[in-house]
Amino acid sequence: MKYRVGIDIGGTFTDLILMANDGSVHAEKLLTTPDDFGRGIATGLAAALKNVGAQPEDVDVVVHGTTVATNTILEGKGALTGLITTEGFRDVLELRRLRIPEMYSLNWTKPPPLVPRRLRREAREKVGPQGDIRLPLEEDTVVAAGERLLQENVSAVAIAYLHSYANPDHEQRSAEILRDILGPKVFITCSSDILPEIREYERTSTTVINAYLGPILSDYFDSLQRHLKQIGLLAPVQIMKSDGGVMSVTAAANKPAYIVESGPAAGVIGAARLNTTENVITLDMGGTTAKASMIESGLVARTGDYEVGAGINLSSKLVMGGGYALKLPVIDISEIGAGGGSIVSMDRGGLVKVGPESAGALPGPACYNRGGEEPTFTDSVVTLGFLNPTHLVGGDLQIDADKARRIIDTKVAKPINRDPIETAWGVFQVACGTMVRAVKAVSTYRGRDPRDFSLFAFGGNGPVVAAEIANLLEMKEVVIPPTPGVFSAFGLLLSDVEHEISRAWLKRLADVTLDEMNSAYETLEHDLCNLMHDEGYASADFSVSRYIDLRYTGQAHELTVEATSGNVALSFDALALAFGAEHERSYGHQAETEAVECVTLRLIARVTEKRPERKDTTSGGEKCITQPRRAYFGPDHGHMETPVIDRHDLLGPISGPVIIEEYDSTCIVPPGWNAQLGRQHHILLKRAIEI
Repeated sequence: MKYRVGIDIGGTFTDLILMANDGSVHAEKLLTTPDDFGRGIATGLAAALKNVGAQPEDVDVVVHGTTVATNTILEGKGALTGLITTEGFRDVLELRRLRIPEMYSLNWTKPPPLVPRRLRREAREKVGPQGDIRLPLEEDTVVAAGERLLQENVSAVAIAYLHSYANPDHEQRSAEILRDILGPKVFITCSSDILPEIREYERTSTTVINAYLGPILSDYFDSLQRHLKQIGLLAPVQIMKSDGGVMSVTAAANKPAYIVESGPAAGVIGAARLNTTENVITLDMGGTTAKASMIESGLVARTGDYEVGAGINLSSKLVMGGGYALKLPVIDISEIGAGGGSIVSMDRGGLVKVGPESAGALPGPACYNRGGEEPTFTDSVVTLGFLNPTHLVGGDLQIDADKARRIIDTKVAKPINRDPIETAWGVFQVACGTMVRAVKAVSTYRGRDPRDFSLFAFGGNGPVVAAEIANLLEMKEVVIPPTPGVFSAFGLLLSDVEHEISRAWLKRLADVTLDEMNSAYETLEHDLCNLMHDEGYASADFSVSRYIDLRYTGQAHELTVEATSGNVALSFDALALAFGAEHERSYGHQAETEAVECVTLRLIARVTEKRPERKDTTSGGEKCITQPRRAYFGPDHGHMETPVIDRHDLLGPISGPVIIEEYDSTCIVPPGWNAQLGRQHHILLKRAIEI
């Protein structure tokens, strides 16, 4: 028997999925080891293989999703990085864009650049926007910059010249000079390799992020592979990208900016691949954050205008400006600091808030008895009776329900003179209200009505809050997939190998011919095929899709549309129609009389693998004990004696309240909702009463 392994590291738990070539699935959930992620992965994987009677050599591939890149930026713990720019453009990182996330705040300050000013140096050169060299590169200025950065002991250098997207020669030559001066251990990134597109600030910021992460992620991947080798596992390792594809660990080490949103992407891809319904909003609530994304007509929503490091990302231009620009393909995910480990506190006005601070894996919620003394969301739902009062994760995680109630009472209820049960319910409502913002950010803020979508909920806590969030948004249906608590790890195994390359191509459609465009695509495709061949794939192993970024003349931003229908290139008229339709869908209108211009050509190569149909799932823990228990469902219903069942016991439609308890998660079916098993063994919740 051969296995594919999916590994997803979260802030609180690390999830493992082993999928055999006969379709059987084994799930494991263990606490994250933040001191050494690789150690925790290797230990957990060795145990999982033992549980299924397999050996390390039985593993064909390991697919990994990680938040290390994101956390490195959030915590400001990246490599000491230098930046070399065209003379006169040293301060582009500080000038940024005129975007302020807190429009009316007088106290808001922009984040400090990832490269301090003393490490930002200039080179004399000038390339025109069409690629013509107006001032040859003065190599002595690059040498001087390199020698200064050598004195500063930088670990990485980003090179971003003004119009290098049109002609990369000066950047590439500068990289050669710097490698001679700085040596092979310094990580060097050229903007023409990472993002050969217009927009100086975004391109520079993206290149800096790549350099800032390079040494950190290289060390992380080396450690991961070393730990895997120690348990005898030599299978290739693939890394989830922010856009939902996967790439080799070598490619990820060279271009770590592509995996900044690696962790959250897998679950969205899993939801899309299962194809339960064409229109769903995903909700992934783990131990640290809650994330939402949209799948419309079976297609995952993606964006190329993203920010990282802004604390809470709402995936909306209305609140951008607080982070660092990352102009790379990213699944459009809104993230809120609300998870099982989110700490409950009070603001200066005495109002209760949940998160964004988290107790994490260590010490974790108070009820874990691992040293945590702060009330958390998990403590509140234990107090409500929603979670198993003695153990979680199939018995692997013992909990102290009495301590949960005490901590909620002493640190939250008494300061506001409230009953502890009512307080726990209030904490639950506050957390759900916070997560509603994430759902609205990918739906309402983009002109979509959440009521037209199903809510696809997963993560350890997603099924706990799903029905309540659906109530708040007046959504009628909730889908809970099998193994919801480790679903992102399962999604890793449904992802395809993908590589994307792009090229700036600033031309009005009316001024070029289709042959000119096809010629530009063919040149780009030659480069993409070489990249895929370097990754070990023959031409027959992958398909290539064409995309194009278009805008109306004079617009500041563009939209991406597919440039082919099947294998046939679209005419310019068809492209304009496709762009107009996408513009109307995104912004509510189109301008049929306005000229359309091209900004960027894109190509995506995909390696699609045949996968077995999923069968029954086993887990590493004990079978859940399904004894009824009292649970509190708000002031309208109070405490109710609530049946506790297993997913496999859901033989027919059942009315709430009921608790569906599994190894990796707990699904709450409140009063007013019905539950039944859908196709592919999903739990399907439907609202029984109108709101």
